[in-house]
Amino acid sequence: MKIKEVSDKSKILIISYYWPPAGGPGVQRWLKFVKYLPEFGIIPHVYVPENPSYPIVDKEMIADVDENIVIIKRKIFEPYQIASIFGCKKTQEISSGIIPKIKSQSAIEKILLWIRGNFFIPDARIFWVRPSVKFLHKYIKEQGITTIVTTGPPHSLHLIGLKLSDKNNIRWIADFRDPWTTIGYQKSLRLSNYAKKKHLFLEQKILKNADHIIVTSPTTKMEFAFLTEKPISVITNGYDNIENFEQVQPDSLFTIAHIGSLLSDRNPLFLWEILQELKAEIPNFADDLQLKLIGKISSEVLESINDFGLNNNVNNLGYLSHNDSIAEQRKSQVLLLIEINSLETKCIIPGKLFEYLVSQRPIIAIGPDGSDIKKIIEESQTGIFVDYSEKALLKEHIINLYQKYKSNSITVGAIDVAQYSRLNLTKKLLEIIQT
Repeated sequence: MKIKEVSDKSKILIISYYWPPAGGPGVQRWLKFVKYLPEFGIIPHVYVPENPSYPIVDKEMIADVDENIVIIKRKIFEPYQIASIFGCKKTQEISSGIIPKIKSQSAIEKILLWIRGNFFIPDARIFWVRPSVKFLHKYIKEQGITTIVTTGPPHSLHLIGLKLSDKNNIRWIADFRDPWTTIGYQKSLRLSNYAKKKHLFLEQKILKNADHIIVTSPTTKMEFAFLTEKPISVITNGYDNIENFEQVQPDSLFTIAHIGSLLSDRNPLFLWEILQELKAEIPNFADDLQLKLIGKISSEVLESINDFGLNNNVNNLGYLSHNDSIAEQRKSQVLLLIEINSLETKCIIPGKLFEYLVSQRPIIAIGPDGSDIKKIIEESQTGIFVDYSEKALLKEHIINLYQKYKSNSITVGAIDVAQYSRLNLTKKLLEIIQT
């Protein structure tokens, strides 16, 4: 990709923790924006840690980094690096987002979560703030950067933006891939009253001082609108490179696939119960069913699946590269999306949803009542959304899908999904940058 001749006004600095070879959904959002911004005359300078502790690694992501992009790397100190020396598996699981339910946490897990929540505010990357500000303050002046973008979580990166905007009198855009104080796992961190107040104070300071705020869902926009008068835009996550994947023959089995982490609180017991019932009620269903799991799965979820007699139907592939996950996704008969059943997760729209939309496979989405996911699925006509109280509706729908599978007639006619392409989303970002 050749970068157009542009003035210094088109230089932006993007400050991100996640960058290839990081795997998982957190890296993809700004990796793809950076990929397309040069097509519009914007030169991205990307500032990332040199020695991060990524819980998931996907080296195939490196192929998406254009050689013309300016990448700046500086060392980071984070407590997870110390834990890794001693091989602390519990810390690594917490780092990757797998947090056991409070009632089943061991003594060491309780201690680790309390330390994480009360010693490192807003998160364990807080030690990167001061050295980054010192380095970037000079870099911004030398390079003629006119706009900086911080993306979190980790939300400590927004503190870098706050300090740089004060020092450099520069335009600052704060991108929230997830909410801050209302995100579900905050409750699991055993925060003291002081820590809770500190989080709220920092969140409000960021929201009131950033020049523009970007969020990934309409619900988060409404939440933040009560806290700040600054402009807020919704730019969801999206899909990319679908042209690189040829049409594949679906699995011969009735495969229901979940791509991504299945955390302890993301455990749809009523779905496992439905599948157990259908195995007993429908001839051959037990032989045809395959529950394909791709990603990190908590032990509690696996135990629940076993309790409902589904172990023989499970194909647990573990973590796969992004490209391999897409290939498995397109082979599956049905795609499963699960979100935690709580008010806090109504605003969460998983990045995998947008790749699901263009997979040409039907989606079963389970989440809290009022979820932002529901509108996207209904408008795109790509599947069904049910909340945790709608067991009968979900069971009827799975029976219908199974009948279509048996007659080889499972089809999806997705509509109006081009708005979620990475290229079109980058155009929306461009409007904010140029405002």
